[in-house]
Amino acid sequence: MTDTPQSPTTHTPHAPRENGFSRFLRATEIDPRLLGMVGALLLIWLAFEAYSALVLGRPSMLLGASQFEANGFLTPRNLWNLSVQTAYIGIMATGMVLVIITRNIDLSVGSIMGMVGMYMGLLQVEYLTPALGLGHPSIWIITVAFGIAMGALIGAFQGVLIAFLGIPAFIVTLGGLLVWRGAAFLVAGGKTIAPLDDTFALIGGGSFGALGRTGSWIFGVIACVFVVWAFLAGRKARQRHGFALRPVWAETFVIGLVCAVIIGATAIVNSYIWPRGNIQKYYANLGQEAPACAQSNDTISTGVCATFGHGFAYPVLIMIAVAIFMTILMTRTRFGRYVFAIGGNPEAAALSGINTRAMTVKIFTLMGGLAGIAAVIGSARQNSATNAMGNLDELYVIAAAVVGGTSLAGGVGTIYGAIIGALILTSLQTGMVLIGFGDGSYQRIVIGVALVLAVFLDIVYRKRIK
Repeated sequence: MTDTPQSPTTHTPHAPRENGFSRFLRATEIDPRLLGMVGALLLIWLAFEAYSALVLGRPSMLLGASQFEANGFLTPRNLWNLSVQTAYIGIMATGMVLVIITRNIDLSVGSIMGMVGMYMGLLQVEYLTPALGLGHPSIWIITVAFGIAMGALIGAFQGVLIAFLGIPAFIVTLGGLLVWRGAAFLVAGGKTIAPLDDTFALIGGGSFGALGRTGSWIFGVIACVFVVWAFLAGRKARQRHGFALRPVWAETFVIGLVCAVIIGATAIVNSYIWPRGNIQKYYANLGQEAPACAQSNDTISTGVCATFGHGFAYPVLIMIAVAIFMTILMTRTRFGRYVFAIGGNPEAAALSGINTRAMTVKIFTLMGGLAGIAAVIGSARQNSATNAMGNLDELYVIAAAVVGGTSLAGGVGTIYGAIIGALILTSLQTGMVLIGFGDGSYQRIVIGVALVLAVFLDIVYRKRIK
């Protein structure tokens, strides 16, 4: 990596002088809003950990307790569960970014998720299992394809109503919120559909629904190699088109930071050891006797049992794959450029030749497909299909996108911001349960305050950059 020569810059007496931190951000091209979101997330984590340790008197890793003794927020177990709980909200939030960027809204995603989940449950229990046999390997494949396709079709239907009939997105999706939720109740008469296919249930996570320790380390190394390749490819592309390059030190710093986060996350998820019951079940399936560490209450962290780390759960891997796909779609394709053009100025976008109606249908189709993926994860995690699944999740999805920096005025939003926003909201929910405020009323109050605060900060930021 080499820097392009730059001509000396002359500073006028009236030019504002940058401080060291501003020069650092400019050189590394780190978004200040990203730093703000990450800082808020870390502050939330530390606040819950401090409250748990100092007020509730629970053992904390920050105060010297081991990971097996700690009972606070910052434990491998809690962080692993947090990542799994964030997955389906984060997946839908990436689609909501596109919807909001184009100055629309989708209030129906939670109901779509519930309806698709209910139909997938019925498909498995009443049709596929009797026809193919219990545990047939194609059951989960057919179910996943059906769920994603059904969600996409519902999204496309709503998109057509919005784009071609001129009905406001708020009204169409508000009607969808009621219609799809009611349809989910009627199709099964309000009953819970369970149990689902065992292989399908693995998609929801759990001890057996994860990569495991070795697989996660392999994934972490591959991810770091991909990061290095992506940065080097991006640098070569800049050179080829004559764009300004980051300094070598800045490029190296950003690559190192991203890889450090990947390796750190891998170490954390691998530190969460399987429960004894799952280790015993694992050896029972092999026809072998479980080791002594799986039978003693004091030695699960030693011997062969310590190798049974959960690793990255499948829902998290799905969320990462969706985030990468959506990022490429938004930043490297004509579709993504059209989305931002429509959000910036819909009239100008239409006059420039962009088929805004077709784009609207495509965006809502994509949003519906992502809701279908979320339904797969949600029903697999519960190992059942219930009418309550996805209830009010549309509010958390919208809040995640907005907290993550997507502007309700349109034209501004990032995929990584939506993922971080989902993680922030899930952290607030999980943390409040941990410290004894598990009542949903308190959680909704906090989420509501966070949403209003995020919009206020967005307004302030937009005024400052004008």
